[in-house]
Amino acid sequence: MKFVILFINVLLCLTACSKTKNPTTIITPIVPDSFVKGADIGWLPQMEASSYKFYNDSGVAQDCFKILKDHGINAIRLRTWVNPSNDPFSGHCSKTETVAMAVRAKSWGMKVMIDFHYSDSWADPSKQVKPQAWQGHSFPVLLTDLYNYTVDVMTALKNSGITPEWVQVGNETATGMIYPEGNTNNWPGLVQLINNGYDAIKLVSPTSKVILHVDEGNNNAKFRWWFDSAQLYGAKYDVIGMSYYPYWLSGSPDYTKNINDLGYNLIDMASRYKKEVMVVETGGVDTLVENTYNMLLAVQAKVRAVPNGKGLGVMYWEPEGARSWSHYILSAWGNDGMPSYALKAFK
Repeated sequence: MKFVILFINVLLCLTACSKTKNPTTIITPIVPDSFVKGADIGWLPQMEASSYKFYNDSGVAQDCFKILKDHGINAIRLRTWVNPSNDPFSGHCSKTETVAMAVRAKSWGMKVMIDFHYSDSWADPSKQVKPQAWQGHSFPVLLTDLYNYTVDVMTALKNSGITPEWVQVGNETATGMIYPEGNTNNWPGLVQLINNGYDAIKLVSPTSKVILHVDEGNNNAKFRWWFDSAQLYGAKYDVIGMSYYPYWLSGSPDYTKNINDLGYNLIDMASRYKKEVMVVETGGVDTLVENTYNMLLAVQAKVRAVPNGKGLGVMYWEPEGARSWSHYILSAWGNDGMPSYALKAFK
């Protein structure tokens, strides 16, 4: 019977082709681009609460998510803090707010990345402050704190219908996280913390890919040292995440000085550790629009050039965080409330 059906389908196809002007034409279906063009927008709830208005390219007030989507953004990155304050710039990003933002992102058809800082506020190479509620705990209890907190946030997301595509265990952990126990001068302790986060994520959301994230994506020696050490002590993860900010690297916005180093490091990391790679944070000076536009094109090109599709994509950190509100100089938004031309690089 299967052969009869197949024969009939072939005859129908040949008949249809014979009626066309060009029967040899083969129509190739359009495959959606899976490349990640993302934005970290943790400031958005505070901006909206302060009555900040977002305008599209035509000057019409719109939901920021709509504006981002119209500029090619297809994924959203959200930081989450344990017990944050209400400070408009270094607070918020609680579990409740993070889940609400993830739900909004899903409603706009965007993928979600969750970034666990494991702190009550900013965590980066200069500071990895242990959450106040975890202070004074023994290391075994600290491991449980991290595991339970991670499960709690992941479960809240799951109960709201959110399955994050990616989840970071720590933010810019070049020197570790949750000091002093998770400092890189104590790799065995750091890896135990990392693996408890990994296990907690996979328990609730097995398909979510776990990211380990280090800054200075152009610095191959730094990445080799860090991920060689992580491998030596048995860290579990799926994706290598990088930050790349030309302005912070040298005090100059000239990305041409180090973009090739970024490209080399991306390819080396994917090959050396057999992992996918992604630039999870980048940004350029808001007033140097053309330079930032070209930098974003170059970064995307370097990630796409990673062999075997191992380069997943690029995330802009707080593109909507206009300097007039945040005083942050690396957004992609103007003081007129409209996105700058630089953001069109994601289209």
